[in-house]
Amino acid sequence: MTSLLAAAVLSAAATSGPVLVDVGRVIPDAVLDMRYATADNFLHRRVYATARCLLRRDVADRLARVASRLRDDGFRLRLWDCYRPRSVQWQMWRIVPDRRYVADPRRGSNHNRGAAVDLSLATAEGRAVEMPTGFDAFEKRAAADAEEGVSDAARRNRARLRRAMEAEGFQVTPTEWWHFNAPRASRYPLLDQPLDEVAR
Repeated sequence: MTSLLAAAVLSAAATSGPVLVDVGRVIPDAVLDMRYATADNFLHRRVYATARCLLRRDVADRLARVASRLRDDGFRLRLWDCYRPRSVQWQMWRIVPDRRYVADPRRGSNHNRGAAVDLSLATAEGRAVEMPTGFDAFEKRAAADAEEGVSDAARRNRARLRRAMEAEGFQVTPTEWWHFNAPRASRYPLLDQPLDEVAR
């Protein structure tokens, strides 16, 4: 009973207080390449009002530990997408109403919960490293375990990122090497707080 109560308290704590935090403040050396704040994405249009990476505090803390692990090896995190307001999910769905590419906003995405992150690696100088594909590449090489057509360097870099993320409890999406969910991400409620309304 005591352990169940403790788990309930931890779960409540994870969803109380300041819900979202600015990852740019938590991980100051992260490379922010927020694609949906530009037209450089598969939608070919900007859908974010500002280029910010927001996550739930406990998720951001996990990611900070990932960044520390990678920093020791001479790498930085390159962040492509983090929290996504549910209203933006609806906007994306209106543009591409296809569940192969966009999560149905009626069910929501872990991005809408502030519990998922799309990311890659950068060098200590901030340059992109070779990976199997770019962001939001809808092809076989984008799979988390794809081998065909993936260079040795890209495999090593993908494996380095995945090891660091999994060491802190994140789980990769099988079809997207860049997309990681926080542990038990579905326990968090869906959010629709605008990106520019969260305190910096």
